[in-house]
Amino acid sequence: MKRTIDIDHIRNIGIMAHIDAGKTTTTERMLYYTGITHRIGEVDKGTAVMDWMDQEKERGITITSAATTCFWKKHQINIIDTPGHVDFTIEVERALKVLDGAIAILCAVGGVEPQSETIWRQANTYKIPRIVYVNKMDRAGADMEQAIHMIQEKLSAPAYPINIPVGKEDNFCGVIDLIEMVMFSYQDDTLGADFDTLPIPAEMRGKAEQAREILLEKLSENDDAILEALVAEKELSPDTIRSSIRKAVLNHQLVPVLCGASLRNKGVQNLLDAIIYYLPSPSDLPPIEGYHPVTKQPISRELNDDNYFSGLVFKIYSDPFLDKLVYLRVYSGSLSVKSQVLNPRTERKERISKIYQMHSSTRKEIDEVLSGNIVGLAGIKDIRTGDTLCDIKHPIAFEPMKFPPQVIFAAVEPKSKADESKLNETLEKLQIEDPTFSVKYDSETGQTIIAGMGELHLEVLMERAKREFNTQVNMGQPQVGYRESISKASIGESQFNQLVGDSVQYAEVKLEVKPRQRGKGYKVVSALEPSRLVTDNILKIIEKSIIAASESGTIAGYPLTDIKTVLLDVKYNPDNYSELALKVAAANALRSALNDAGPILLEPVMSVEVITPEEYVGDVITELNQRGAQIGGIQIRPDGQLIKVTAPLSQMFGYSTILRSITQGRGFYMMQFAEYRRLPEYREEKFLQKIKGLVY
Repeated sequence: MKRTIDIDHIRNIGIMAHIDAGKTTTTERMLYYTGITHRIGEVDKGTAVMDWMDQEKERGITITSAATTCFWKKHQINIIDTPGHVDFTIEVERALKVLDGAIAILCAVGGVEPQSETIWRQANTYKIPRIVYVNKMDRAGADMEQAIHMIQEKLSAPAYPINIPVGKEDNFCGVIDLIEMVMFSYQDDTLGADFDTLPIPAEMRGKAEQAREILLEKLSENDDAILEALVAEKELSPDTIRSSIRKAVLNHQLVPVLCGASLRNKGVQNLLDAIIYYLPSPSDLPPIEGYHPVTKQPISRELNDDNYFSGLVFKIYSDPFLDKLVYLRVYSGSLSVKSQVLNPRTERKERISKIYQMHSSTRKEIDEVLSGNIVGLAGIKDIRTGDTLCDIKHPIAFEPMKFPPQVIFAAVEPKSKADESKLNETLEKLQIEDPTFSVKYDSETGQTIIAGMGELHLEVLMERAKREFNTQVNMGQPQVGYRESISKASIGESQFNQLVGDSVQYAEVKLEVKPRQRGKGYKVVSALEPSRLVTDNILKIIEKSIIAASESGTIAGYPLTDIKTVLLDVKYNPDNYSELALKVAAANALRSALNDAGPILLEPVMSVEVITPEEYVGDVITELNQRGAQIGGIQIRPDGQLIKVTAPLSQMFGYSTILRSITQGRGFYMMQFAEYRRLPEYREEKFLQKIKGLVY
């Protein structure tokens, strides 16, 4: 397949922001101005192309990330529009894993808001070059300078404007480009598609020159050509400045900031220009790093169409017609319809039946995809988010994705006998699609338990079960997802020696459990060297049994965390060993060790940010104190006061209703998982009495 667009002219970008900052509104304008759509979709009217799910249209929020492709000035831009609500932060995480660059959209009034900080840290993790677009310059209280100051202070980012607003709030009418030193004024009668290039207004000239000088001084810190021109007082061409900005962005030395008002169709074309001028193409990035799935030796792959094929599955959608629609980022080589690829995790060959170029919920069939692109695939059976697909004869595996812990759970049941047979199948499809959603069957109570990131997360998924899979579900009250850990090290051992069938099955396992630092999770290691007796297969059997047993602790049956389990010794009959004996001995040894290790209960503690008008601050703080919150600080903002707290999740149920009542509907809050913390003894005692049925 011959390339129609050079790889240097491809941009794989994500649009990320706090909820209600205008991500989808901005994306809709991009699609309109690039000719992909012929009308501008609006979030408030439920006509946005990128918010295609019924629930997104009804709620006016983005729930699932959507991919599309548009073209601007002979460049191909692959866009992923991500959710802003914290319950769906995994959609941002897995998008960032495969993107080359990102646009962070901020509200000109709120600036850096809670979810803005979260996504910025996520982008830092993946070393994503990014630009910032300060949206809603037409709103009361809009302040671009304040937004930039917040980026520099809160995010520790080298943010500098490359355009500045002309007017603000109701008087916002255009932007001044600090590279070309001209003003762009957008025509309302063509929905901003046409704009005039005008001289900078006299009253704005001094401010524009000062902002340009500050930008050039920043560039000169890492660009000798810019420094020499400034010293010699030589005029710099726009192309020279753009080249310097691009280099600084790719090296994480600069975050260019633009402004606009997407809803009023102003500033979006400048953002499109900035994407192609400053964000990286796939060829700008270093080779992708991975490892051999068998030998674990490091491997890197150059991004090259003639290289061996490799790609990463970053999203799975349970499509009613295709079973699974798999979203893939191609890192090297090419992939064609009917070709076979290897999944290193399953060691299984998969045949590609369809390849799609995605446009939100619609798709266009293509025969082949080349390196550097993002596509949808059909025909793959056993697949998970984070899986690698690669050339069969030249395998490579990329680092799997890591997902945050689920902090809330609820019991579900089918509404009728007719739904009973469909429930498990529906939940399994949703679990494959969403790695932050889990399902398990409680054998003691006979209940099916679902777990996720928050009340809205579970509510949306159960609504999808009804609408998309025609499975009617009753969901119980959401409960807190506690964890269990230990306070000291302990050794446990167990022996299984029983007659099973017509043979005696024997195994003996000895292990040690040790506390780990909070947030480190559960880990199993072996102190035994592989040998003829203790083979890799034996170790795998025992490790799987220990991990399975770690899903239920000894206090109240909650999953274990922040524990290191070390396998010390294994004894068994090598001539006739039994997996059952090994598994039972390992699980019982773990329980024996836990009982003597000072088991403790951990509860999820949330980071909460409340924004309220000043007159309600006292009442809001009083209510938070009653919920066991620890006040972290108060900041003055243009739209009210921001109160930062940490609070146990168990104490925050129903808070949204109370906050609305206290603030007469004017306050709102964002809450996200912060850490697991030991449950205070007085609350642990009450909790244990309650679950044992002693308190009603």
